[in-house]
Amino acid sequence: MPVPEAGRGEIVLRVAAAGLCHSDVRVFKGEKYAKQGIVPGHEISGVVAQVGDEVSDIEVGDHVSLCPIIACGSCSFCRVGKRNRCPKRITMGYDENGGLAEYVLVPEPIVRLGHVFKLPDDIPLDLASLLEPTSCVFNSMDLLGVDAGTTMLLIGGGPMGLMHLVVARALGARVIASEPDEGRRGWARKLGAIEVIDPMTTDVVQRTKELTNGEGADVAVVSTGAVPAVKPALEGVRKQGSINLFGGFPPNSVLDLDPNLIHYNELVLTGSQNAPITQYERALRLLPQLGDLRHVVSHSFMIDDAPKAYESRLELSGLKTEVVFPGVA
Repeated sequence: MPVPEAGRGEIVLRVAAAGLCHSDVRVFKGEKYAKQGIVPGHEISGVVAQVGDEVSDIEVGDHVSLCPIIACGSCSFCRVGKRNRCPKRITMGYDENGGLAEYVLVPEPIVRLGHVFKLPDDIPLDLASLLEPTSCVFNSMDLLGVDAGTTMLLIGGGPMGLMHLVVARALGARVIASEPDEGRRGWARKLGAIEVIDPMTTDVVQRTKELTNGEGADVAVVSTGAVPAVKPALEGVRKQGSINLFGGFPPNSVLDLDPNLIHYNELVLTGSQNAPITQYERALRLLPQLGDLRHVVSHSFMIDDAPKAYESRLELSGLKTEVVFPGVA
């Protein structure tokens, strides 16, 4: 592909790193929409290579990361900063070219809306590629009200589950993790879970209640897109507990749910997807204190080996993967 040229209000980014999200894998598997022919990759960091006319406060050479959302900027959601809920929203990596390329054109709305974040000196470019998923995790934590002393049941110890673990621990929460894969259970222990459960051999709900004086966890996060994972989350929280369905599920998934479980226990069942701009700003401030997030990236591939980033995720080999472009500075 030719190197893009920055038009009015646009910038061109020389990509340093692009993380591969489970959503990208779902697109590959045909479980999620992306426009045909679009370059994937929405977890992007890099160096500004070109600046178009009428762009202020951004200069060639700036180290930046992005919120990949293109929003209308004027609807009721956009006016209160919730551009992730804009009904006209489109996203880089799905509707416009993303970051799995040496250069990416950053569209004018992203620049105009303030979705380009300059990096402070204490955030390296490889850590900055985690800004987007970290913002999504902060949004999940805020939705559940996680803070110091919260006991959280985490269902799923994949990359995003482990990122939940790192952020929850930084907020002062106690995390009980459930994960069938032995290697991922090991990482959950290393990253500070107070208990790591193998759901294939141990009753997750019973063990969670044993660890919480019979009450259950305050909140639960389902970070995997497996429908059966929802049941232990619903049953493993205390009365008036909250459950967030963070992971996306395959199309046409159906949850067999007893509504009395929610009614009599006064549970809150919700979901979260991406993040409002305030969470990006928050994540940017806290990334320097979240160095453990880099442990979640187990595989880095050069652009020539980019298909291996997908293969690794499809084979459940390791944790999070990324494509890197050495020499970008």
